[in-house]
Amino acid sequence: MQAKTTWPFELLDYITPLLLTCALLGNVPATAYSQENKGRPRRVTGSENQSPATKQTSTSGTEEIDEGDVVRVETQLVSVPAVITNGAGRPLSGLRRDNFQLFEDGQLQSITNFGTTETPFEIALLLDTSGSTRSDVALIRQAANSFINALRPGDRVSVVAFNTKRNGNMDTAAVDVLSQLTGDRKLLQKAIESLGSTNGTPFYDALDRIVSEVFREPASEEMRGRRAVVALTDGVDSTSETDFTDVRTRLTRAGLACYFIQVNTEDFVEDRLLKDCQDDGRLSLSAKQLQRYRKIFVPRAKSEDFSNFCEMGPFERMQISRDLYNLARREMNDLARASGGRNFVAGSLQDARAAFAQVAVEIGTQYSLGYYPTNKARDGKFRAIRVEVRGVPETPRVRSREGYYAPKG
Repeated sequence: MQAKTTWPFELLDYITPLLLTCALLGNVPATAYSQENKGRPRRVTGSENQSPATKQTSTSGTEEIDEGDVVRVETQLVSVPAVITNGAGRPLSGLRRDNFQLFEDGQLQSITNFGTTETPFEIALLLDTSGSTRSDVALIRQAANSFINALRPGDRVSVVAFNTKRNGNMDTAAVDVLSQLTGDRKLLQKAIESLGSTNGTPFYDALDRIVSEVFREPASEEMRGRRAVVALTDGVDSTSETDFTDVRTRLTRAGLACYFIQVNTEDFVEDRLLKDCQDDGRLSLSAKQLQRYRKIFVPRAKSEDFSNFCEMGPFERMQISRDLYNLARREMNDLARASGGRNFVAGSLQDARAAFAQVAVEIGTQYSLGYYPTNKARDGKFRAIRVEVRGVPETPRVRSREGYYAPKG
């Protein structure tokens, strides 16, 4: 009869974590670790393996695993959209993976995912029908339909817009997802025909909804790095619960390229802001706009000094409006530059159709690169990205995502 081996408690304290470590490294079967605990499952979220969009939005992605199972921790894939043109601005097509080099903080990275210009795209189309554009919804419909018709057969689109909804005794501005991602052009046209309008502009809330709902599911292998937001708007938020900093972080981590068609509504809005509060044709700055302005531009001012729009003088109203428009332009420029997208300025809604055509061309000529960073530190710091192109006969111009913030914790 074989003698039973008795281990001292001090030695067990040393061996148990050592065996677990070896199991995780694949050197010892995981079952070698503590058989008495094997029957008790534990819950893990798998957040390390999720795409940026899923990591931000998923709250139910847990699974039961046994204590003896191996849990592998991987670095998140970073997607980098890139548009390559020659000196004259014409897109360079036909490039291969080995034409690209990708650097993070100056360190060469291995490109593990590569999408050519022929690969389809997924697009959230955000249409701003608030403020001065309410009377021109027909022009917005025409521009949106022309954009969808200019896309390629494999591209999928979701239509997002603003609408007015009743909340108790008040009308409030709300975000409407009129169509989930689809390639069915008839469904998209039907969604565009149902566009409503609103007095308020929940712009940040709409961007947040795009991340959390439209792109809730991780991208398929084919679509990795090939997702974008295309927004027709003046960018001036008036009613959102979400703030810009939060939504910028979510868009960046989701790897969405941001394209903006900036419609100039400033003169129209300014003229109506200066009207008397008793005038039916006037516009007023919302309480949220006034408080956002105070926090950003005059943080030491008292809250009550920015609580009543009608008590403000015309010059004060005009200055606040101009500052908010300039802020919106800076925010859209920042998002486009950071994400590898682009801004297009439309002097009027009549110009929006041509701008949409340019966006369609951009999307149709974009490459997508993906890599797992060699720097695995979860420090929340910004990582700069640089893309270089080699092996082409002419000097290329590269426009790509500038960087991203690493996960934290």
